[in-house]
This record gives sequence, structure tokens and C-alpha cells, in this order.
Amino acid sequence: MSHTVEWRVHLYLSEDEGRTTARVELDTGAAALTGRGLARCNPDDEDVPVIGDELAAARALSDLGQQLVHAAERDLESVGAPPASRRPRPGYGWIA
Repeated sequence: MSHTVEWRVHLYLSEDEGRTTARVELDTGAAALTGRGLARCNPDDEDVPVIGDELAAARALSDLGQQLVHAAERDLESVGAPPASRRPRPGYGWIA
């Protein structure tokens, strides 16, 4: 079964006084999700806006990723799959 779709993602970043916020919006055509992230510059560190952008964006994308996992788990359960295991997941690599 072949399946091709396009999901649209928009990432918005805003920096003010050493505080960077990120919002990532996903539109799947069937659903819309929003992830959020925040990064703050330590007052003792040099203010390098690109670092705040990277951290805030990464956190927003991570938030969005977790929302997608939860949505998929709900969808699986709605078609009769057993509830997802709540054991800790590895931070990287393949799940055994």
C-alpha cells in the first residue's frame, strides 16, 4: 500500500532581552498541533541569539514530537491495539 501526504510545518522564533520563545505549528490536513519552547540566556553568559534560537526551536520540536506520539497512541487504542507500555523509552536508537 503506497501512501504519500504532505504536512505543513511553520516555526516562529522571537527573542527579547535574552529570552527566546519558539512556536512550531503542524497542519496535517486532518489535525493541527502546536509545540512550544523557551530558552533563556544566563546573565553571566554572552548573549548569542542563534544559540537561543536553536535551543527554543529544539524544545518546541520536542514538545510537538511528544504530542504526535500521544496522538498516535490514542489512534492505536481507538482501533483496538492494547494501551502503549509506560516503561521508559530509550533516548536514542531503535526500540527493542
